[in-house]
Amino acid sequence: MSPINGKPSFVLYVEGPRDRGVLEAWARAFSPPLARALPSITVILGGRQPARAAGDFRERRERGGATAALCVLDRDGRADAPPPAPEEPGLEFFTWGRRHIESYLLVPDAIRRSLRLAADDSRIERFFRSELPAPDDEPALRELAAKPLFAAHGGLERLLGRRVSPGQVARAMRSGELHGEVRDLLARLCAGLGIREAATVVRRPLRIP
Repeated sequence: MSPINGKPSFVLYVEGPRDRGVLEAWARAFSPPLARALPSITVILGGRQPARAAGDFRERRERGGATAALCVLDRDGRADAPPPAPEEPGLEFFTWGRRHIESYLLVPDAIRRSLRLAADDSRIERFFRSELPAPDDEPALRELAAKPLFAAHGGLERLLGRRVSPGQVARAMRSGELHGEVRDLLARLCAGLGIREAATVVRRPLRIP
C-alpha cells in the first residue's frame, strides 16, 4: 500500500526492538523489497500490548495516515486463544504458534554461521540432540521456552562461552531455513504492502547428526 500524505498506510506493530531486528533479517532472506520497507512501517509497542496497538492504529486511521495494520505477538506461555481484543477495523493480529520469536532461531547451522564456528565444531548439534526436542517434534517445540537459551548466561552462552545474538542468528539464516510460520507472516506483510517479490525455495529439513 502506498503512503497517504507521506505516511505509511500499512503499519506493523511488534513487541520490542529485537523483534523488529529479527523480522528485518528474515525479510532480507525472503524478499529484499520487504526488508527495505519494514523500517519505515514498524512501531515498537514495548511489550505484549495489543490494546496499545489498537489505540495507536485508531489514531492513525482517524488522521488518514493508516488503513491496515498487523500486530505480531509472542504467545509466551498462553494456551491457544482467540485474537486479542479490542478489535479495530483494519487491524489484524498474528500470534506465533511457538512461545517466542526466538523459538524460530533454533537452527544449528545458522547459529554456527552467526558465530563463525569451524565446520567440524559439533557442540551445537550435541546440545540440540541432548537438550532440545527433535526438530520434527513440533508440539514439543511449541512449548519450549527458547528465549532463555539466548539470554545472558543462558544455555547457549554456557555451552559456547559467548553470547549468541538472536539478531545475528536471524541474519545468518537462509531462505530455506525459515520456518513455515515465519514465511507465512512475511508473505502476509508482502501482501499488505503490495509487494509481489519473494524468494522461492525448497526448504531443507534440519539435519542433526
